[in-house]
Amino acid sequence: MKFPTSGLYAITQTEGKKLATIVQEVAAAIKGGAGVIQYRDKTATTIDRLNCATALQTLCHTYAIPLLINDDVELALKVKADGVHLGKNDGSIAASRKRLGNKAIIGLSCYNDINLAKKAEFEGANYVAFGRFFPSASKPLALPAQQETLRLAKKIIQVPIVAIGGILPNNGQQLLDNGADVLAVIGGIFDHAAEQSALNYQTLFSR
Repeated sequence: MKFPTSGLYAITQTEGKKLATIVQEVAAAIKGGAGVIQYRDKTATTIDRLNCATALQTLCHTYAIPLLINDDVELALKVKADGVHLGKNDGSIAASRKRLGNKAIIGLSCYNDINLAKKAEFEGANYVAFGRFFPSASKPLALPAQQETLRLAKKIIQVPIVAIGGILPNNGQQLLDNGADVLAVIGGIFDHAAEQSALNYQTLFSR
């Protein structure tokens, strides 16, 4: 599967939720139009993460939607996910590519650093992500990114550009207008009824 060139990227909200709830919410987000899912869980046990990732992989492939694993190449390999999303301290793109193969989707968090994005693209990343752009409950301490970075990236980066951080239907358009291709969302989808919340973003991509 390929990473989408436009659309909504749903990242799981897992804290305090049982596996069945997580899977149910992700299914609703997909029905609402999410085109790619990232499994992100910073607190679960190894076995719980394996079980959840396995269930999400089955779900996503039922809908022909790519599943990416946050920060964990070995877990992605175990569950045969479609790829990984890496932070700056999560290993190299080259090492991830060697483990996961040429068809794997590999994305990198570039924060507000255009040079990091250029390097990631050169090393074979399938997409680059910038953010946070707005206050974010999931990443409250993350340094803010500037929309000027999106405008610059659009001029020099060929792979899809993802924006993340506090993105809602009423502020996402400005990010798309400034160069983002894909909007990555956690709370804006999963803080509410996930299917309707995901649907609320779809008008942004049909303009």
